Amino acid sequence: MAEKTFTITAETGIHARPATQLVNKAGQYSSEITLEYKGKAVNLKSIMGVMSLGVGKGAQVTIKAEGSDEAEALKGIEEVIKEGLGE
Repeated sequence: MAEKTFTITAETGIHARPATQLVNKAGQYSSEITLEYKGKAVNLKSIMGVMSLGVGKGAQVTIKAEGSDEAEALKGIEEVIKEGLGE
């Protein structure tokens, strides 16, 4: 299992458009990928799950990946987050 913690810097946090960016990127990998925030974990491939967390700007989130391409998955998701989640 690979995991990494990120700080969300997008002005609006993870709302519909950023959530879509993350879900689309996660869907490119076969690994199981979860997003954890405030003690709750959701499948990063589920748009409804991601949006249900209400992640705002400045929030600390942990992304965990487990599977054959877990390292690549974390790297790809990190790029999306660093690019501002499409905002």
